[in-house]
Amino acid sequence: MEVHEDSSSVILRDGELGTTTPSLRFSKTCLKNVFSVILLFIYLLLMAVAVFLVYQTISDFREKLKHPVMSVTYKEVSLYDPPGIAFYPGKAQLLSCKHHYYDHIPPLINPGQPGDIECNTQRINYTDPFTNQTMKYALVVQGPRDVKKRELVFLQFYLNETDQDFSAIDYLLFSSFQEFVSSPEKAKFMKDCESSYSSWKFSGGFRTWVKMSLVKTKEEDGSETVEFKQETSVVNYIDQRTKPRSDQLFFVVFEWKDPFIQTVQDIITANPWNMIALLCGIFLALFKAADFAKLSVKWMIKIRRRHLKRTRQVTNHIS
Repeated sequence: MEVHEDSSSVILRDGELGTTTPSLRFSKTCLKNVFSVILLFIYLLLMAVAVFLVYQTISDFREKLKHPVMSVTYKEVSLYDPPGIAFYPGKAQLLSCKHHYYDHIPPLINPGQPGDIECNTQRINYTDPFTNQTMKYALVVQGPRDVKKRELVFLQFYLNETDQDFSAIDYLLFSSFQEFVSSPEKAKFMKDCESSYSSWKFSGGFRTWVKMSLVKTKEEDGSETVEFKQETSVVNYIDQRTKPRSDQLFFVVFEWKDPFIQTVQDIITANPWNMIALLCGIFLALFKAADFAKLSVKWMIKIRRRHLKRTRQVTNHIS
């Protein structure tokens, strides 16, 4: 009898173990499955973030290509290439032209009378580039060169008669007087200058002081364009000649504003190498996330198969 009871108790303990062990295994498997699903969602979220970063990076790069940033640099020089100053005096006559230094212009001895012309001048006739019919007469004068000595050019014009209420002389600035002198087709050179550069005026009865600054612009195709910026101040001229005059006197001064040449260039801030490096890192993260997701799915399938196999074994054992 004692042996029978011991055997039945052993059978009961085995039965108890048989009923509790599958539940514990099921709970562990369930936790593992839940953890795997959570991990898979995290990987998918990381992949979505990586895809968004790729899209955002490419969009920012394209936007920076469309909108380059303007870069301005200043180069200091002691000597400029002498610019050309083209005057369109009409009926006016050039009386004097001199180069002075250190902003010192001595008083005129005989205003309105012919004086010394010490400037390098050229006279040119050419057809109007906008009409191609009318002839234009231009007086081209070499501009100041030495910016450290504050070189300036002082010119005096005289106009005897005018049928207008006010009188003015047109002028334009171009980058190099030497290019004009060495050009085999000076008429075509002046037509191109008039088409490319802006023109200004200075009036009679005043002393007009023009301070120039040079701006170079580098285009996308590598070419370089030059333009002038100027600051103009006008001072009234007090005519002290004894007899009343009906003629007009014109005085104009040209000087460099400062020794800095301003260079303007469009710069694309988007660096393709930085973008390539970022995309490579993002794609590596994508591949790693995809590999982790693949391993997680395989692991979940493997755990599921093990669970089904153990369930079948328990069922067969019980049956």
